[in-house]
Amino acid sequence: MNNKTNEELQAFVDKATAGDKNALETLIAGVRDIVFNLSLRMLGTFADAEDATQDILLKMITHLSSFRGDSSFTTWVFRIAVNHLKNYKKHMFAHYPLSFEYYGNDIENAKIEDVPDLTQNVEKDILAEELKMSCTNVMLQCLDMESRCIFILGTMFKIDSRIAGDILEITPEAYRQRLSRIRKKMADFLGEYCGEYGSGRCKCKERVNYAIQSRRINPLQLNYMTAAEIPAQTMIAVKNAMEDIDDLSQDFSFCKPYQSPERTRQMIQEFLDSTQLSIIQKS
Repeated sequence: MNNKTNEELQAFVDKATAGDKNALETLIAGVRDIVFNLSLRMLGTFADAEDATQDILLKMITHLSSFRGDSSFTTWVFRIAVNHLKNYKKHMFAHYPLSFEYYGNDIENAKIEDVPDLTQNVEKDILAEELKMSCTNVMLQCLDMESRCIFILGTMFKIDSRIAGDILEITPEAYRQRLSRIRKKMADFLGEYCGEYGSGRCKCKERVNYAIQSRRINPLQLNYMTAAEIPAQTMIAVKNAMEDIDDLSQDFSFCKPYQSPERTRQMIQEFLDSTQLSIIQKS
């Protein structure tokens, strides 16, 4: 869908709002993974990201008639998603907020050597990779909601500052300044504590059992290691579809994009096959 012009996308929107199910499915397929990855980074867990993705896609469907092509369709969806996620209160970390101080203290003082083997015959290297992806994602929860959103838009999606500022309702200059400060904060923490991305003492493989005991990972449910990654070129196409970037990109390699889980796809398909769709299109 990212190769289509705004005129072509507007035609799909017009068809979808008129009741063309195939057009609506095309629109959803084009943004589903984008919405899921934004939700995953904003909320911190696969389960919460799946729930939020469903909510956002349903909101997108019900507001399709308001799309007028003033921006790219992807930008329009980002705006809906960001506004929804900034006010989302149902995710786990809304009830158990984190901080860099808490994370650092846990790394320095956890008694990881006292924890027995809890790997349940799953290879430790696999569990260590799961922990690395989970830990660095959850670390984003140490940022306040708006800072988290700025970091994700600038670092993972590499969105142009003018577009990101428009989505967040701040000036491009304010967005660039805040993005620079937030990146430095994240990089400083990783450099000080993380042995995977910096020179810190924290090594994922050494903390696997502690992470299982703390319910940070589950050997029998490896979300990151079983998720299908999206090719980097796909995310570049998303970015190009929204406008040219302003060279703010920086490598934070833990921000890998994933395909939305099959459960989410099935839920949306069930909705599209239901009678609810015709009710919404008539509203």
